[in-house]
Amino acid sequence: MSDTATAAQSGSLHEDGSLSRLTIDTIRTLSMDAVQKANSGHPGTPMAMAPVGYTLWSQFLRYDPATPSWPNRDRFVLSVGHASMLLYSLIHLAGIAEVRDGKKTGDEAVSLNDIENFRQFDSKTPGHPEYRHTTGVETTTGPLGQGCGNSVGMAIAERHLAARYNKPDHIVFDHDVYALAGDGDIMEGVSQEAASLAGHLRLSNLCWIYDSNHITIEGKTSLTFDEDVGQRFQGYGWNVVHVDDANDCAALAEAFATFRATEDKPTLIIVHSIIGYGSPIAGTSKAHSDAMGDAVIAETKRAYGWPEDKSFYVPDGVAEHFNRAIADRGRPAREAWEATLASYRTTFPELAAELDAMLSDTLPEGWDADIPVFEPDAKGLASRDAAGKVLNAIVPKVPWLIGGSADLAPSTKTDIKGAKSFEPGGYDGVNFHFGVREHGMGAVVNGMTLSHLRGYGSTFFVFLDYMRPPVRLSALMEIGAVWIFTHDSIGVGEDGPTHQPIEQLAILRATPGMDTIRPGDANETAAAWKAIVKDGGHPTALVLSRQALPTLDRTKYASADGLEQGGYVLADGENPQVILIATGSEVSLAIAAYEQLKSEGIAARVVSMPSWFRYERQSDAYKESVLPRAIKARVSIEMGSEIGWDRYIGLDGKAISMTTFGASAPIAKLQEKFGFTIAKVVEAAKSVMETK
Repeated sequence: MSDTATAAQSGSLHEDGSLSRLTIDTIRTLSMDAVQKANSGHPGTPMAMAPVGYTLWSQFLRYDPATPSWPNRDRFVLSVGHASMLLYSLIHLAGIAEVRDGKKTGDEAVSLNDIENFRQFDSKTPGHPEYRHTTGVETTTGPLGQGCGNSVGMAIAERHLAARYNKPDHIVFDHDVYALAGDGDIMEGVSQEAASLAGHLRLSNLCWIYDSNHITIEGKTSLTFDEDVGQRFQGYGWNVVHVDDANDCAALAEAFATFRATEDKPTLIIVHSIIGYGSPIAGTSKAHSDAMGDAVIAETKRAYGWPEDKSFYVPDGVAEHFNRAIADRGRPAREAWEATLASYRTTFPELAAELDAMLSDTLPEGWDADIPVFEPDAKGLASRDAAGKVLNAIVPKVPWLIGGSADLAPSTKTDIKGAKSFEPGGYDGVNFHFGVREHGMGAVVNGMTLSHLRGYGSTFFVFLDYMRPPVRLSALMEIGAVWIFTHDSIGVGEDGPTHQPIEQLAILRATPGMDTIRPGDANETAAAWKAIVKDGGHPTALVLSRQALPTLDRTKYASADGLEQGGYVLADGENPQVILIATGSEVSLAIAAYEQLKSEGIAARVVSMPSWFRYERQSDAYKESVLPRAIKARVSIEMGSEIGWDRYIGLDGKAISMTTFGASAPIAKLQEKFGFTIAKVVEAAKSVMETK
């Protein structure tokens, strides 16, 4: 330990033996012991930030440990997710009750046994916090900066819900959102996108706590990072407060009180800390990650005045003290909220019914009554245009379905017509403008969706690459975020290969739990939105065309309601000899080829396959009815990567797909160049028939 670190710590090691000090050191030693037993993890930050977690939770966080799903609770997000033992220690000592499927199990959310099994299979204490897996974890964090973005979405949700539902003497939403971030979080671009948006929106209910310890895995942050973070955040429009010593609980409390008193901007509290506080390796990169070793732990416990021979030791009175400090504030607040809500139901019955539906994840009666039915039209409509019309029909009936675009709403067609924008002084607006911040938008939408809203974000499909982490995390968390991706293929045309997605469909389909829907015409698009709204237990990527798609005559072909099964027989000849399988804009091409084959006396079947995810959840009998094993001649048609299509066409089938990037040209020229023509599909169909 450096002389500077020793001097800084010597003045902070209290000798009073108080329960506060004991609780803080319990958090530290539980973290050290858990990492040591697992032989992996990150003990340094929990050791440094224990006083911050203790002060925030015991004095400020409005949270009832007995009712952890209380809608108006304050949120605490551990964006620096590798410091998970800090959060698990707090949850354990707070006595938070476990909740599964909305019901208490009678167990602790995190028991001492769970902490002893840190990072072990099937434990409730995985290496990084996971939403749904561990009660008390508000969001899944791990990739740095994501929790920061999520916290902005949570703060946005509170502001919107307060603007819509709060009435004089009936305050239903007024909670705050706290996020703990480290140097790595603050370096990440996603946190900067989110911070910029939060400052613009003046989210005064948002507080980030920046653990400035100047250490990363490679060494000192001065290797790559020497900017004035406080000045940067002031430029974003944040209030910036400094706490010079992470062990100064009085200064921490003053900083949190300053945040609570700030009404016009978010707050960044920069806490200067020593990573691995109290240990012989404090203030070095060695304290960042990995087990510290028995000798180092023993010396550190001596510095804390802790029994060296006890592991996972919780002194008498510590858990009771911490639980009481939180519950004595949180329980009365929760009970008062419940009384307010009961009165609200009497005074504002219509809004209360809407609120109850939102909180219980149920849909209002008649929510889909105004969804349009599109008449057959050879010229048709781009699926992005059809989706915009359907979205505008649903949102007035499901007002918690809410979102916007990363500066592309005129192109993605996601504006709600005649509605206000969400902006400072207008938090009741429903059109969200995320700016040119795709990554930040994704993280923010996840935060909104974690806070009772059904968030959606839209951009061009190729920009999935800019927001892949939050899209993936939405699937890992099993939340109903909706990702609207337009300009879905080489159909983008003249914009060229930089804007023509090729591999993105394969990426989304490879993501566990992600429903990727690429509808083939306007009525399939309407069916897609119906399916999305009804099924909120997972995220959905809605992949839409820029160019017009013919609206099929559903009296001649099968109903678009087949989309709910993911794949369905759209057109069928008598005793078909070949199956054409297509998605999106290529469905109408498959139909045209089907008609051409029919005119030549060849019976074919067309299967529309808008969602592999949904199709794979069907019974074997249903799958056999759509793709009979006896019909081995199969052709897939999709203007994207061929990866995965062998699942449906077999090794001997033919995939008409993209094996290169696209090009800049009018769409008709591109279709001819890359083989997406009636003649090429017919040729492929005949070819596979000959080989069977």
